[in-house]
Formats: sequence, structure tokens, C-alpha cells
Amino acid sequence: MTIVLIATLLYLTATGLLVRAVSRDDAIRSPAWLWPALPAMLLHGGYHVLVAMRTSGGPDMHFFAALSLVGLGMAWLTSLVAARGRMAALGVLVFPMAAAVLCIYHGYGHAPSKPLGWQLATHAWMALLAYATLSVAALLAIMLWLQERALRRRDFRPWLRALPPLADLEALLFRVIAVGFALLTLTLVTGVLFVDDLLAQKLVHKTVLSVLSWIVFGTLLIGRRRYGWRGAKAVHWTLTAMALLLLAFFGSQFAIELVFGRPR
Repeated sequence: MTIVLIATLLYLTATGLLVRAVSRDDAIRSPAWLWPALPAMLLHGGYHVLVAMRTSGGPDMHFFAALSLVGLGMAWLTSLVAARGRMAALGVLVFPMAAAVLCIYHGYGHAPSKPLGWQLATHAWMALLAYATLSVAALLAIMLWLQERALRRRDFRPWLRALPPLADLEALLFRVIAVGFALLTLTLVTGVLFVDDLLAQKLVHKTVLSVLSWIVFGTLLIGRRRYGWRGAKAVHWTLTAMALLLLAFFGSQFAIELVFGRPR
């Protein structure tokens, strides 16, 4: 509990410092928020390692554990992007989210997991990294939509100053999508290679939805490259693909573990 409490306080401290820096348009020159954010993320990851050492089986990949790990991945990705002076405002959303899922994971409890060989472990970690990356892309898409909407209505609120120019935000969105798409591709490839029962009853819907999400993301990247898709169309395709991906993993895991109470 001490680790979780300290990590949560550090996440919230980083959020407060980031809010102040963004409001002053000083997040690049004065990245003080990084000092609490880095130990928060290290403690977050360390808590998962500690749980893995104290529970039998392989790494905890149940619903809330996976949710917490995705939150951790989003926090690291956000820090990398923000530390380079791009979209520091993203941390205002991601850091509290990471703190919340960590607390939920701690409160839910930790069940033993089935031992995983290196093949399945590779597939699982690749999937979590893909989800984290594409979740960041979904948040960027929402911010792009809000920015476009505000500019179209000439509603120049102070929060607009915290966002980069529209073209830069859009370019960053597609770069993140490209990275996430590559990770999702590797996830599907390792699933085909390493998962023996990929089309089993528990996995068929997950496989189908993941492939559909991959197709939508791939179509969006092709449309961007060949036809210059942007703006509202890019936002809609991104959020549609992300919704399919969330249903593929977290939707199925929620139903299997929490609704029906069955083990993975």
C-alpha cells in the first residue's frame, strides 16, 4: 500500500506541476514535472514486479493488472513525448489516469496467473504496449477534434494555448498511430505463431475484433498517405479503430473475469 500511495501522490504532484507549466506556456523550458513523474512510473512498475514475486504462476495479466500496465505504458510514452516539448498537456490527462488504474489494481486484489513461456509472454507484452500506444493516439485524436471544433467556432479559450499548432498535433497523431500499428501488427503475428488455440471459444471474438481494428488503422494510414485524410475523418477512423481494440481485449476480459467469473 505504501508504494501505491507514494506513486499516486507523485503522479498527482506531476499533474499539478504540469498544469502550472502548461498554463504559463513553460512546459518545455521548465520540465519540473518530470522529477515526480519519473519515480512515480518506476514505483508503478516496481509494484507490478513485487506482486509478480509474491504470487504464483506467471506475470499477473488479469483485467485490472492489464489495465494498470497499459496506464503505466501510457505514462511513459506521454513523458517521452512531453519531455521533447510535444504535447506536454497530454500528461494532465494521462498521469491521473495512471494513478487511478494503479489504485484500482491494488484494491482489486491479485490472483495467480498461469505460467507463460517466453513465446506467450512476448505476445502479451507486445499487446499491452500496442494498446498503450494506440490509447495515447486516441487521446490525441480527441484533442485534435476539440481544437478543430474550437477554432471553427472561433472559441479561443485559454486551454488552446496548451496545444501545439493544429498541423503539428495532426502530424504527431499519425506518427503515434504508425508506431502503434506496427506494434499491433507484431502482436497479431506473434499471436498466430505462438498461440495454439487462437480461434478457441474464448479468443475468437478477441481475434476478430483485433483484426478489424488493425484493418481500420491500416486503412487510415493508407488514406492519409494516398489521399491526405485529416481532420474529422482521421479522428473518426482513429476512435473507431480504438473502440474495436478496447472491445477486443478489455471488453472480453471484463466479461470473462468480472461478469461470468471465469479464469482466463
